[in-house]
Amino acid sequence: MTALLTRVLGREQTEGLRRVMLWAVLAAALQGVAYAFLVPLLTRLLGDDPAEAWPWVGALAAATAVYGAAAFAATVRGNRFSAELGRHLHRRIGDHVVALPLGWFGGERTGALGQLAGQGVVQVMNAAANLLRPLCNAFVTPAVVVLATFAFDWRLALAMLAAAPVAAGAYRWSGRLIGRVDRQSHAASVETADRLVEFARHQPALRAFGRTAQDHELLDAALREQHAEARAAVRIGVPGIAGFALAVQLCFTCVLVLGTALAIGGSVGAGELIAVLVLAVRFVEPMGAAAELGGSLRVARGTLERLDGVLASAPLPQPATEGPLPETYGIELDDVSFGYDDERTVLDGLDLRVPAGHTVALVGPSGSGKTTVTRLIARFWDVRAGTVRVGGTDVRDLTTDQLMSRLAMVFQDVYLFAGSIEDNIRAGREDATDEEVRAAGRLARVDEIVERLPDGWAARVGEGGAALSGGERQRISIARALLKRAPVVLLDEATSALDAWNEAAVQQALAALTADRTVLVVAHRLDTIRGADLIAFLDGGRIVEQGTHEELLGLGGRYAQFWREREGARGWTLAARS
Repeated sequence: MTALLTRVLGREQTEGLRRVMLWAVLAAALQGVAYAFLVPLLTRLLGDDPAEAWPWVGALAAATAVYGAAAFAATVRGNRFSAELGRHLHRRIGDHVVALPLGWFGGERTGALGQLAGQGVVQVMNAAANLLRPLCNAFVTPAVVVLATFAFDWRLALAMLAAAPVAAGAYRWSGRLIGRVDRQSHAASVETADRLVEFARHQPALRAFGRTAQDHELLDAALREQHAEARAAVRIGVPGIAGFALAVQLCFTCVLVLGTALAIGGSVGAGELIAVLVLAVRFVEPMGAAAELGGSLRVARGTLERLDGVLASAPLPQPATEGPLPETYGIELDDVSFGYDDERTVLDGLDLRVPAGHTVALVGPSGSGKTTVTRLIARFWDVRAGTVRVGGTDVRDLTTDQLMSRLAMVFQDVYLFAGSIEDNIRAGREDATDEEVRAAGRLARVDEIVERLPDGWAARVGEGGAALSGGERQRISIARALLKRAPVVLLDEATSALDAWNEAAVQQALAALTADRTVLVVAHRLDTIRGADLIAFLDGGRIVEQGTHEELLGLGGRYAQFWREREGARGWTLAARS
């Protein structure tokens, strides 16, 4: 457990947790001492001269006051540490995931990460603030009570001590059951969270096809699975908690029977027996809460293990030091092979050259790997084999900051932050002036969006840009790339969501980039393709044809066929509209 804490929390936070636990242990021990004073107090109070109890009343009051001060200090320290721990974990998760390859964020990991950073971190914080001290009370206070009982009657103390292994065994059994429940319910919760987010985000498409909450099969299946896991959690977890509580009560019953036998035999006086039984109650009472507390702590441990799994994921390797920046900005892919998993190869020995200051259009059938090429240039993943170079430098020899400062990217899946239009454009270059931001916006025709919105440039776009249309989001994304002024521009279907009028305007803005920038554009629009300096046709994981538009048409090969199909499709669309 110590090694797990050190890996996840770091050495400094682990030391802070130890200090919090020391205060919790001290408070629990002082609570046990205060309980111990009940025996002499009650013995004298029930004896021949009750006035002899007054000194013990003072001792109990003093012990209680000291315990209260220690408990207050332990609670304050626990809550302060919990708040700091939450900030630390969120910062650690954020710092680590930004260094992970984009391929890591696949399957169920995105939803799991969201739940881990939200509910999971809260569980760990809750353990530090609200579970550690009660759990210390559940074990340290009974231990002090047992030691105190030895001072009054060693036989009853031995009876309490003999009960400890039974309670410990029941506690471990209960903890294993709770851990099993946590693993099962976590997987179901992640799946449900993913399906709920999907259901909310895709409401327009669902409603367009008449799909409502009643017939969304994936969400319904996830909710049914979560319901089944919740029922299973009750079946599995409750017997463990109940079994531990029963073991604790059996221990108390044994102490009660032994004490009664000793009192009947005359070995223990009635007053002393009552006092020791009161102490025995204080022995079992905190232990009774241990099963539930331990279960919550086991859930927190499960969260720590999942956090450890995230933090153990290897980030993209970075060079030890920043090397010299490239002096030119051509793009080269030499004999590149890549696949998203071990079973499927997307690129197989691909060779591609994008000369500095030129525009190359990458075309090909869907699924041929066009978007993958742009991602590899941006080093969202590392290639399996071959080399990707920017300005003659292997991207693996550039730090992330060096590489990203040289790239401006506009992809199909545009994401806008939940700020203003101006803020989203400024994300391209934080030190840009207001006029530079708006000039980039005007080039991308964002000013047309601004004019119709009451708040203008300060208009909020909503989470992910939900308040805007797809074309409007794309224009803001293009403005962001224009503002960055990076020497290499990667465009993936950058005009796919624009109408003909806005596409022409954006094409004019993009044309300004080609004079002194290197541009790789993935596009299906015919005008975009025709305007490129060079066209590369990708199929089967390789570049099968390369040349200018006229050259490739003259070959009469794959590109020519692709062009004819596109021309035919456009003609059919225009005829249908007329």
